[in-house]
Amino acid sequence: MPSDADLLVVKDLTYSYLGRFPALDGVSLSVQRGEKVALLGANGCGKSTLLKVIDGLVFPDSGNYIAFGEEVTEDKLEDQQFNEGFRSRIGFIFQNSDAQVFSPTVREEIAFGPLNMAMDRRQVETRVVDTLEMLGIAELADRAPYQLSGGQKKRVAIASVLVMNPDVLLFDEPTAALDPRSQQWLMELIVELSDAGKTIILATHDLGTLDVLADRCVVFSEQHQVVAEGPPGKILADRDLLLGVNLIHEHTHLHGDLAHHHVHEIGHHQEPEPLPDLTARRTVQ
Repeated sequence: MPSDADLLVVKDLTYSYLGRFPALDGVSLSVQRGEKVALLGANGCGKSTLLKVIDGLVFPDSGNYIAFGEEVTEDKLEDQQFNEGFRSRIGFIFQNSDAQVFSPTVREEIAFGPLNMAMDRRQVETRVVDTLEMLGIAELADRAPYQLSGGQKKRVAIASVLVMNPDVLLFDEPTAALDPRSQQWLMELIVELSDAGKTIILATHDLGTLDVLADRCVVFSEQHQVVAEGPPGKILADRDLLLGVNLIHEHTHLHGDLAHHHVHEIGHHQEPEPLPDLTARRTVQ
């Protein structure tokens, strides 16, 4: 049974794309309120799929998912009241901002979620202004997303989620494809959000950020199973584990400061994952 401190619980989850390509195989995980949890693993191990399950974008073939004390199922999310409550409490920032940012202007993009949750328009306008200011993008409000840099798009994608003030924030490869300044800004933001009481779950294979972004690491094998978990220091010190799950290669030097080693990222042949249904996240069914 989940403990009272467990905010999210997944138990014995299995999931295959198209019924043929395994993504999760018997995965169990509990996340407590206010935790920063990093899902680690090579490309294709299932960590991004688990985020989609947690966000209610895909549904497991078997197993259970409990969020905020209630089981989450496809049928339950068809109930408007349940859907509104669930969607307002979890926000997902995708790896590719182009898959998330689609409105004509930045202002409309940030207002989209609250308006579709039937919030009062004046309240939405206030929230949008506050969120633009908080993320330092007020000057971008009337720009079209296609006019923005990658770092600016990432800020807008985050703003479109934070405007809902969710309890849980999911980040898929948060620092991928960002310039160093944007990476540093995003890491600092995640720490600030954690300090403000948000629960953070992020999927990554960037070992260099773990000491800042995670209280606990959950390691996936390439067989789509959880094979280890523990604090970042313990996980980063286990060279055999990191080699076994293809997070480092034989010639990686793990110096005393593990946060600054270079990770060799190896691409794997895998079936492409279908794009998530954005309307499920951004609108009420």
